[in-house]
Amino acid sequence: MRLLLAEDERELSNALAAILKHNHYSVDTVANGEDALAYLDAKNYDALILDWMMPKMDGITVLRKLREMGNSIPVLFLTAKSEVDDRVMGLDAGADDYLTKPFAAKELLARIRAITRRQTEMLDTVLTFGNITLNRAAFELASPFGQIRLPNKEYQMMEMLMMNSGQLISTERFMEKIWGYDSEAEINVVWVYLSYLRKKLVSLQANVQIKATRNQGYSLEIIP
Repeated sequence: MRLLLAEDERELSNALAAILKHNHYSVDTVANGEDALAYLDAKNYDALILDWMMPKMDGITVLRKLREMGNSIPVLFLTAKSEVDDRVMGLDAGADDYLTKPFAAKELLARIRAITRRQTEMLDTVLTFGNITLNRAAFELASPFGQIRLPNKEYQMMEMLMMNSGQLISTERFMEKIWGYDSEAEINVVWVYLSYLRKKLVSLQANVQIKATRNQGYSLEIIP
């Protein structure tokens, strides 16, 4: 799941990004409201964590513009403004939730789960394809022959493959969704992580494989 974090306090932004990545989220960070809108224009995020007071454009203005454009991305406000009227203003502008600073990391993660769950409540906690399952709560890939807890990037790649089983996913799409636009990673990192996943599928005696289609992408297929 990819998040956009709009926070102008560099130390806080770095700390939050580290926490989120440790908890299996991919995160892009921006430090002002104009950049937040520009990134969101790509419509490649599952949720927005939005600071209220930012340079160039404040969070309330960003949120109102998003909603005016019909963008329904889940939004969690992070702000030092704790008065009731401030919370009401944020929620009325279209925020899904509101968290005042300072806050505990556990509460932040719980609120992110809550707002994204509302958007994807029809999705199963466990994805199944062939004889393998992916537990999205425990980050475990399993078959009748065992289970493996997947590291962050491998989990996200397998989730994408299982949610789009039989459909081609390009290398560029993996890079955008998992590593992000600003990543300095080389594109061959996708091939490396797909290799890790292939080995895990073999170890689980899975009856599915990650199939490569030349110059097009990768798909999860039942082994014939």
